[in-house]
Amino acid sequence: MPKRDRYTPEQIIGKIPEAELTLSKGCLAAAAARKFGVAEQTYYRWRKEYSGLRTDQVKRLKTLEKENPRLKRLLADAELDKAVLKEAASGNF
Repeated sequence: MPKRDRYTPEQIIGKIPEAELTLSKGCLAAAAARKFGVAEQTYYRWRKEYSGLRTDQVKRLKTLEKENPRLKRLLADAELDKAVLKEAASGNF
């Protein structure tokens, strides 16, 4: 069964302050996480990844995360082409 994300990054950003409010009232992180139907570890991961970000920043971050592997592949291809041309120019083929 494929992994299914229950909350979008925009929803997560809205839930972090709610959880912080719950924590400030003296509840445990596990209780705050249960309130949203996620594991305590998920709450900590959300807080680490999204705390302090605005919605537009999260959208930009996700776009960059998708673009990064493509750019790495392009760079690897360019470096490979450069190495092949260098070897061909030196006459070692």
